[in-house]
Amino acid sequence: MIDVIVVGGGPTGLMLAAELRLQSVRVLVLEKDAEPTKVVRSLGLHVRSIEVLDQRGLLDRFLALGKRYPVGGFFAGITKPATVRLDTAHGYALGIPQPLTDRLLAEHAAETGAEIRRGGALVGLSQDEGAVTAELADGTRLRSRYLVGCDGGRSTVRKLLGVGFPGEPSRVDTLIGELEVTAPPETVTAVVAEVRRTQLRFGVGPLGDGVFRVVVPAAGVAEDRSAPPTLDEVSRQLQVVAGTDFGAHSPRWLSRFGDATRLAERYRVGRVLLAGDAAHIHPPTGGQGLNLGIQDAFNLGWKLAAEVAGWAPEGLLDSYHTERHPVAADVLENTRAQMELMAVEPGPRAVRRLLTELMDFEEVHRHLIEKIIAIGIRYDFGPGHDLLGRRLRDVRLKEGRLYEMTRGGRGLLLDRTGRLSVTGWADRVDHVTDLGDLGDPNDVGDTGAPTDSGDRLDFPAVLLRPDGHVAWVGEDQTELTGQLPRWFGAPTR
Repeated sequence: MIDVIVVGGGPTGLMLAAELRLQSVRVLVLEKDAEPTKVVRSLGLHVRSIEVLDQRGLLDRFLALGKRYPVGGFFAGITKPATVRLDTAHGYALGIPQPLTDRLLAEHAAETGAEIRRGGALVGLSQDEGAVTAELADGTRLRSRYLVGCDGGRSTVRKLLGVGFPGEPSRVDTLIGELEVTAPPETVTAVVAEVRRTQLRFGVGPLGDGVFRVVVPAAGVAEDRSAPPTLDEVSRQLQVVAGTDFGAHSPRWLSRFGDATRLAERYRVGRVLLAGDAAHIHPPTGGQGLNLGIQDAFNLGWKLAAEVAGWAPEGLLDSYHTERHPVAADVLENTRAQMELMAVEPGPRAVRRLLTELMDFEEVHRHLIEKIIAIGIRYDFGPGHDLLGRRLRDVRLKEGRLYEMTRGGRGLLLDRTGRLSVTGWADRVDHVTDLGDLGDPNDVGDTGAPTDSGDRLDFPAVLLRPDGHVAWVGEDQTELTGQLPRWFGAPTR
């Protein structure tokens, strides 16, 4: 029997598969498409996702193929200088098209030993006390201990489960694609600058080799959302919005997206769970969707692996919903707000001008940026130290960096006192006592924006979960021994 079937071979599913394999869980990824998509729905990675990649030793692969950009201009496209100080050693956005992200995560998942099966569409699903049965379109039946639906906004898994997906349907459609144009680049630049003075959902930008990425509002909401637009449809809308189609021809691919906003009522039903777009959909404003899915997988992977391994404490797997559902709800709220701020009516434009002024205050600017880049998230672990529930930024230790210490996907006790112990949990938690000054990592390059990572962290000891979030802060062994079972189960004899 397979331990976990992951339905969907996009970034969320591939990240989850690799996280499970890190804990020796037997994983099968089922992807209905026979070939990887060429559609570029996401253009990059935000800070928390970049940190996640660093925590697993993957960041160098992505940096080699991407481009760093200063952190700014994300919230509703309001451009501000990248002067806000951020609590991270990676204060930049990484521009990298989604097909490259998919490829790198697929390579990583395969390297860890995950099986990826393409062309296998899920059509049926049932579960009992001990396992899940997955039925494929070709009649194949597979049994697994758990199944996770990472199969996108039209999730078959979610529908088969009957999980409610409340929210709002799309009010507007946007056409998107990559194609060639005959207009001179300077003409394209001038027209785009003029149109974007009022229409912020419009854009035409060069990708190289004469190819341009086109984003243009559609005439209405399509009945069949899965049907790509035609070149004629894109050309007509360019004429309507910009007064020219720029001589558009030879499309590489064309697609459409809407602004539907929905959140699954539950992330878990028995032995079946939901992650990524299968659990939440929202407008792409701010580029949060792919990042949110990767971070879902990072939260879920170690918890599900603990359940499979048999050491998970009661409630650990359910904490995936408890922690990630509110995060998604907040993303839905901020994308709703951003869409309103990008509307062309006088009221939203007036609010946008006011918010633009307010963002000159660093506290306001930082607050809005942290919503997008996801480093301000604090899970509710109860009252305690300000670090409790937050992820810890990368810092320099006496030997190496913090994030280098987390690559095995285990818990970690950073102990300045030298008096504490994880005896009984040493098979799940590492213990480091020689910390150094916990300053800015030496080998983090130019971030493109200021950070607060030079500030020294002040704590006697912290216990980190495998996802890097702080589970306990203190110096008392009795308190620590009381917290270890909450996250790492019963001690071994």
